[in-house]
Amino acid sequence: MSQECIFCKIIAGDIPAKLLYEDDDVLAFNDISPVAPTHILVIPRKHIIGPAALTEADQALTGKLVQVGTDLAAQTGLTEGFRLVINDGKSAGQTVFHLHLHVLGGRVMTWPPG
Repeated sequence: MSQECIFCKIIAGDIPAKLLYEDDDVLAFNDISPVAPTHILVIPRKHIIGPAALTEADQALTGKLVQVGTDLAAQTGLTEGFRLVINDGKSAGQTVFHLHLHVLGGRVMTWPPG
């Protein structure tokens, strides 16, 4: 855990969040600055700065983030499609340096995204 990380503070319970999903490895909640009608964040409890910091030991955790995100998309009614996004680094738009998966849906997504 990182003392300065907002997501670590949510994990620790220091910052309240209405959790949509929680288990021993990950938790999920709505983004406070949504860019789509549905915008959920899925984060690991383990503090990992971003995708470039993942190791071979994190493969199962990475798969779990995707599976939880996909399950939440179905549970929230995103039957017409959704987008899963993971940013790495400031230039890619990462603003919280704790690995997180964005689940975006509820509107037509455009391409390219940025």
